[in-house]
Amino acid sequence: MTHRVGVIGGDGIGPEVVAVGLEVIDAAGVELDTVHYDLGGHRYLRDGTILPDEVLDEWRELDALYLGAVGTPDVPPGVIERGLLLKMRFELDLYVNLRPFTRPAGDGHPGHDFVVIRENTEGTYAGEGGFLRRGTPHEVATQGSVNTRFGVERCVRFAFDLARSRRGHLTLVHKTNVLTFAGDLWERTVDAVAAEYPDVTTAYNHVDAACIHFVQDPARYDVIVTDNLFGDILTDLGGAVSGGIGFAASANLHPGRVSMFEPVHGSAPDIAGTGTANPTAAVLSAAMMLDHLGETAAADRIRKACADPESLTGTTREIADQIIARL
Repeated sequence: MTHRVGVIGGDGIGPEVVAVGLEVIDAAGVELDTVHYDLGGHRYLRDGTILPDEVLDEWRELDALYLGAVGTPDVPPGVIERGLLLKMRFELDLYVNLRPFTRPAGDGHPGHDFVVIRENTEGTYAGEGGFLRRGTPHEVATQGSVNTRFGVERCVRFAFDLARSRRGHLTLVHKTNVLTFAGDLWERTVDAVAAEYPDVTTAYNHVDAACIHFVQDPARYDVIVTDNLFGDILTDLGGAVSGGIGFAASANLHPGRVSMFEPVHGSAPDIAGTGTANPTAAVLSAAMMLDHLGETAAADRIRKACADPESLTGTTREIADQIIARL
């Protein structure tokens, strides 16, 4: 079976690591019908294009999207992030951001294996807010957090289903003692859904406490569910305690529909073209895409080949060859 996949190499090291991911997919025996899209900071600088609506319409007919990284220092912060990444997530309703973090035991580390489920279409990233008296000494800026029962519950249910398939434990991370409205909605929703999952135990952590546990005792976690902003911050920390952001993969999911897969790292323009980018995160993101496409056997083989990422060393090409040799 051939899967139709949109490929956005993007900027910086993005095209380099995506090329490795596609090569590994091919070596694992999965055939893709790829459609390549020239989008990102460099495209914006050429002609002002960010993400046309007609491209979104094309994407809705695909099976998956594979993204390298976007962003360049020559484009003001927020232009590509909001115009491409957030628009993609919101318009395609990619409501689950799934990021797995594993680290094998060794060198005095007990090892860990946990997953963060981040709500991906609401919260402070929804764009609610504005300015009053902008540019004056009395300027006011507001930035609201949008949380709906529908949006929270579908994310929470996904997390409970995942916990049931793993070790049967789910932790809600929020800040309910201060964010008494949004936090209350999240907490009540988790409690209500938990009643339908008696085989899954639950816990709650304030987000600041979770940051400490990520560093000191990440093995306590199985599945974490949290909101958009907290999830964004926690998952970067998760990458740092799991060997580095260069090993962190992610999926932006709408189960049953086109979904997007990308490494967590940025475009790293300072090393673009040097052949030194670590493609492991992009390869692991490719494996997550294969799971979404039903190619679970190939996905498992790729994950096994990347199971000890710190042993994958050398240039981009050398790491690619090492992964392929392990398949």
